[in-house]
Amino acid sequence: MPPDQTTRIATLTGAAIEPYLPALARLRIAVFRDWPYLYDGDEAYEAGYLRAYIDSPRAAVVVAFDGDTPVGASTCIPLTDETGNVTAPFAARGWALERFFYFGESVLLPAWRGRGIGVDFFAAREAHARAASDCDFAAFCAVVRPEDHPARPAGVVPLDMFWRKRGYTRRADVACAMSWKEVGAVEETEKRLAFWMKSLTGAALP
Repeated sequence: MPPDQTTRIATLTGAAIEPYLPALARLRIAVFRDWPYLYDGDEAYEAGYLRAYIDSPRAAVVVAFDGDTPVGASTCIPLTDETGNVTAPFAARGWALERFFYFGESVLLPAWRGRGIGVDFFAAREAHARAASDCDFAAFCAVVRPEDHPARPAGVVPLDMFWRKRGYTRRADVACAMSWKEVGAVEETEKRLAFWMKSLTGAALP
């Protein structure tokens, strides 16, 4: 189903992101609370996390608006501007960080799913990466959950096929670690996230 006429996609950079920080923080907390992240988020932390996209001159946040209200967001930033835990698996393999643009995450409220917005998010981020850099590759990571995880919803459909249709290849051998507190947990625990990659220039994937 195509987006209705009140829905629009905007690529925001620098100071243009600032007015939307509180709304984007709440949006991330609401979406990541569900499977597979089960994230018990904190609004102040999220606003601080998103500030990295203001401070990085080539980063962007692609926002889906319904009217003037953000209902989804998708982030991208040069890998050189990412944190050490994200860059570590690239550096360990001797890959030049300058060749990669990192796609942080996409969140979209349930009522707006199935309208092609997820496809628009990837297209907008790839266009921005090409315009803002000479990076050869786009890369993102996704949390790895066991098939028998007790919180896995019945009948849940993984996003693997959607990502493959966008041209991304899963690299199970390339992974990073992140820690967060899950819903109902007392403290943070470490999770493994595997990378997906796509060539932006036709260069062969490493």
